[in-house]
Amino acid sequence: MARYLCVPTFDQILRHCVPRACCEASDRYVRNAVMSVYSKYGPVEHAREVFDEMPERGLVDWNNMVSGYWKWGDKVEACKLFDMMPEKDVVSWTAMVTGYARMKDLENARRCFDDVPEKNVVSWNAMLSAYAQNGCPEEALRLFDDLMDSGVQPNETTWAVVISACSSCGDSSVVDSFIQKLNQKWMHLSYFGKTAMLDMYAKRGSIESAREVFDELGVYKSSGTWNAMISAYARVGDLTSARELFDKMPERDVISWNSMISGYAQNGQSALAIDLFKDMTASDNPKPNEVTMASVISSCGHLGALEIRNWAVNFLTKHHINPSISVYNSLISLYSKCGSMDDAKRIFNEIKNRDVVSYNALISGFAAHACSHAGLLEEGQKIFESIKDPDVDHYACLVDLLGWVGKVDEAKDIVDGMQKEPHAGVYGSLLNASRVHKRIDLAEFAASELFELEPHNSGNYILLSNMYASAGRWDDVVRVREAMRNAGVKKVTGWSWVEYNGKMHKFIAGDRSHEMSDGIYRLLAELGRKLRNSGYIADKACVLRDVDEEEKEEMVGTHSEKLAVCFALLVTEPKSVIRVVNNLRVCRDCHTAIKMISKLEGRKIILRDNNRFHHFSDGQCSCGDYW
Repeated sequence: MARYLCVPTFDQILRHCVPRACCEASDRYVRNAVMSVYSKYGPVEHAREVFDEMPERGLVDWNNMVSGYWKWGDKVEACKLFDMMPEKDVVSWTAMVTGYARMKDLENARRCFDDVPEKNVVSWNAMLSAYAQNGCPEEALRLFDDLMDSGVQPNETTWAVVISACSSCGDSSVVDSFIQKLNQKWMHLSYFGKTAMLDMYAKRGSIESAREVFDELGVYKSSGTWNAMISAYARVGDLTSARELFDKMPERDVISWNSMISGYAQNGQSALAIDLFKDMTASDNPKPNEVTMASVISSCGHLGALEIRNWAVNFLTKHHINPSISVYNSLISLYSKCGSMDDAKRIFNEIKNRDVVSYNALISGFAAHACSHAGLLEEGQKIFESIKDPDVDHYACLVDLLGWVGKVDEAKDIVDGMQKEPHAGVYGSLLNASRVHKRIDLAEFAASELFELEPHNSGNYILLSNMYASAGRWDDVVRVREAMRNAGVKKVTGWSWVEYNGKMHKFIAGDRSHEMSDGIYRLLAELGRKLRNSGYIADKACVLRDVDEEEKEEMVGTHSEKLAVCFALLVTEPKSVIRVVNNLRVCRDCHTAIKMISKLEGRKIILRDNNRFHHFSDGQCSCGDYW
C-alpha cells in the first residue's frame, strides 16, 4: 500500500507552536514574532488570538496588530484597536496614515497626520506617498513645501516620492519650484531617485534633460532606467532613438518589449509593432502579457489585417493570457476595423464590467460601417431639439446632417448661432459639406477656423487646396501650399494596402516598386478600357497639379486605391471579398471607379479610408456617395 507524506501547512505549524510560546512569559519575543507573521501573511484573526493571550502587551505589539488590520482591509478593527491603545508613538500614527491612504480615504489620513505630536521623516513620507499614489500630485508638492519649512530633513525616499508626484503634476510652476529646490540642496540621489527624475523629465517633454540623467547613470542603469528612456523617446515620436536604446539593452524584460511595441503602435507604425511582437514570441522569455496584446491587437486593427488578426487572437487564447478591459476594448476596435461587427458585438457582450471606452468602441464601429447620414433631416432636428443641453458633438452631428441634404447655408447658421465654442469636429463637418457641394466660400471659412484649432493637421490644408485645384484656382493652391510650409506642416503621403499571405502589400500613387507591378498595370489598363466602355470618365479635377489633360488622366488613373484593388483582383479567389485600407479619404474618381469595378468584376470590395468603411457592391456604395 502506497504511503503519502502529509505535510502540515505553515498555519498548522504556527498554531501548534503558539500555545507553547504563550505558556512562558519569557517567550514574549517569540509571541511577537508569531503575531507579526500572522499579521503580514494571515489569517489576521490568528494574530489577534495571539495578541489577546499576551499577559503584557508592549507598544510594538499594538502597532503590529493595528498595521495587520489595515493590511487586510479591516478598517473598523484597526480604528477600534487604535482608540484602545494606552499610549501611541509616531509609528502608531503613521500606521493610521498609511492605512487610511490604502483605503483611499485621504481626508482621514491627513487628519491623523496633522494629529501626530512629533512628526519624523517617515510620517512625512507616509502622507506624501498617500497624496502621490492617489492622484493628488499638487497636494503632495504643497506638503513637501511644509516639510521643508518644518526643519525635518528629507531623505532619499522623500525625494523619490516627490519626484514621482512631479511626473503627473499639471502645474508647471509648482514643478519648476521643486526642481529649483532640488538643485539648491545639491541632493545626491540614488539610482532609483535618478530614474524617477528621468521619468519626470520625460513626461514633461524635457527629453534632453532626461537623456542627461540617463547618461549620468553610466553602468548602473537598471532595466527600469532603460525602459523609462525608451518610453520617453517613444512618447515624443522619436522611434529611431527609442529603437537604438532597445537594441543596446543588455537584458530586456516584458516592460522593455511593451514600451517599444506600444511606441510603434501609438505612433502609427503598426506593421513595425507587429514585426517586433513576432520577434518577441520567437524567444521563450519574456512572455507577452495583456499589455503587450492590447498594443498588438490595436495595431492589427489599424492595419485591417485579417490573417494577422486571427494569429494574434489565437495567440491570446493559446497562451491563456487573461484579457484586461483594455484588451477587450482593443478587440472590439480590431473586429470593427476589420469589418467584423458581429464579432465586435460578441466581444462587447462578453465584457462583465464595461467602461465608457467599451461603448464608444462599439458605437464607433457601427457608425463607420453603416451610413449614419440617413438623410432624415426632420427626425434629426427633432432629436436635437429634444436634448435639454446639447453639447458640441451634438452640434457637429446636426451640421453633418444638414450638409448631407445640401443645406450648407443652414449648417453655417447653426455654427454661427452656437452657444458653446465650436470644436474641430463642427468645422470639419462644415468643411466636408462644403467640399461635397462645391461651396468654396464656406470651405474657406471652415478651413480658416481649423487652421487655428488644428495647426498641424495637414488634411485641412489639403482639402481646401484640392477644392481650389478642382476649380482651377492654381494661385490659391500655391498660396495654401506656402501657408503649409510656413507653418511647418508636411503633406501626408497617401497609401493603400492589401493583406495577402500574412503580409501587408503597400501601394502609393504611381508606384511600380511591387514585385507584381507588371501584372498590376496590365490589369489596370484592361479595367480602364472596360470602365470607359461602361461610361466612365476620369475625374481630372482630382489631380492637384496644373498639368495638361493627358497627364492628368494618367495621374488620376494610378492612384494607390486602384493599384491595391488590381493587386487584390490578381491574387484573391474569384467572388471573394476584397479588402483595402487607405490612410486618407478616398478621392471622388477612385470612389466612382471602384463602384463600377465591383459591378464589372462581380466582387464585393470593402475599402476603409480615414473616415469610414465603404462597402462597394454591384456598382453601389454603402456611403451613398457622401463621405
